[in-house]
Amino acid sequence: MIRRAALAFLLASVMGGIPFREAARAQPLPSLTQEGLEALTLAKESISLRSVAGPGNRTPDVAGLYRRALIAGGFPPGAIAIARVGDTAYLVFRWAGQTHGLKPLVISGHMDVVAANPADWTRDPFTPIVEEGYLYGRGATDMKLSNALVITALVNLHRHGYRPRRDIVLALSGDEETAMVTSRILAEKLHDAGMVLNIDVGGGTLDEKTGQPLYFVWSGAEKTYADYRLVVTDPGGHSSEPRARNAIDVLARALIRVETHEFTPELNALTRSYFVNAARLSPAPLAAAMRAFAASPGDRKAIATLRAEPSLTGMIGTTCVVTTVRGGHALNALPQRAEANINCRIFPGHSRRDILHELSAAIGDGSVKITDETANSVETDASPLDPVFSSAISEAADAAFPDVPVFPGMSAGASDSMWFRQRGVPSYGASPIFIKASDNFSHGLNERSPLSTITPGMHYFESLIPALSR
Repeated sequence: MIRRAALAFLLASVMGGIPFREAARAQPLPSLTQEGLEALTLAKESISLRSVAGPGNRTPDVAGLYRRALIAGGFPPGAIAIARVGDTAYLVFRWAGQTHGLKPLVISGHMDVVAANPADWTRDPFTPIVEEGYLYGRGATDMKLSNALVITALVNLHRHGYRPRRDIVLALSGDEETAMVTSRILAEKLHDAGMVLNIDVGGGTLDEKTGQPLYFVWSGAEKTYADYRLVVTDPGGHSSEPRARNAIDVLARALIRVETHEFTPELNALTRSYFVNAARLSPAPLAAAMRAFAASPGDRKAIATLRAEPSLTGMIGTTCVVTTVRGGHALNALPQRAEANINCRIFPGHSRRDILHELSAAIGDGSVKITDETANSVETDASPLDPVFSSAISEAADAAFPDVPVFPGMSAGASDSMWFRQRGVPSYGASPIFIKASDNFSHGLNERSPLSTITPGMHYFESLIPALSR
């Protein structure tokens, strides 16, 4: 009776706050264990806390929520530390191992999320909703569901008497999406780690038609993040007296040249492995392009096909896009200044300076000043292909998603892993979230993750964490 009552309470919590007609559409929920329901509830509670940089940042409250969950799971309060840094915070939980002297396993993630304007969303981004088989809300994919899964898995391992040989450290940063100050602090504090398991990166792909798992990719490297500022200045004047040169027009032409510039497509060992393996499981036109590109990265037809797929264009080389534009100072005046930010994700092996020079050459106008404004990024090499990690993650993925192919790849985004790799600590991205490419709205509108990923995600962590903490 107690267990049934607890389950009923959890189900009520999961559906809480949803009008009756929406709750009806949300049924039926996928089969979830009690632990899965606990993870879903924790994810929902954390999504409701607006952990966005700036005024009203509730990242410290997310840290407090996670701390309470760990304590409720039987861990001692003294093992969990929360440190405030400006308007944010970071959390470190250390589960002491049985053997002294072994390097700890660090499980890395972040608690902050990208800003979201409720007026633009179909559903309020900070009111988590379970509907039509998905968890909706800012952080549902990036990455509060992953945090909830790993915390619940740690609690479940503890409940069942697991005792790690080496320390397990859960390190959650509080500004990964912005300044990465806490990310660097954690990498400094945990520079003696033997390995970092970054649950913000990697993950599985679901078939677009059937929704069944296709393959699982773990990440051993990531591209370098960079921001470049383009600035055009001019004396300006009265808008009734147009001149041959207009600062906004000059900037617009420069931005078109950036848009049309194609960086040389290239491969490394990780991306070649990804394309060769993913080709076996992809639709025919895409599969053919993957195989052709893996064989010859200069194949123009293959390049065009891969560049047309947003989830793959970042895998074939450096990408640069304009992300912000500002110009002019008055409605009735010629602009005296126009500027834009170009955000680049640089393929490993190239420096930020290399890309700055290439962009400058592509623009071909010396009056457009370009400067590197990157503040929170470092260039790092790939982590080694560790057979211990490869074996452990293959076994864990198979336990959760039987017979689903597992292979390495490269992350097109930036993460906390860069700060650990900079210090020589191998870091591997291995999120358990399986999602359709068409459902991936991280950093965008109506972010969501399928509830079907929760139960296998729990099994995955409960296999992987013991394997890596021996």
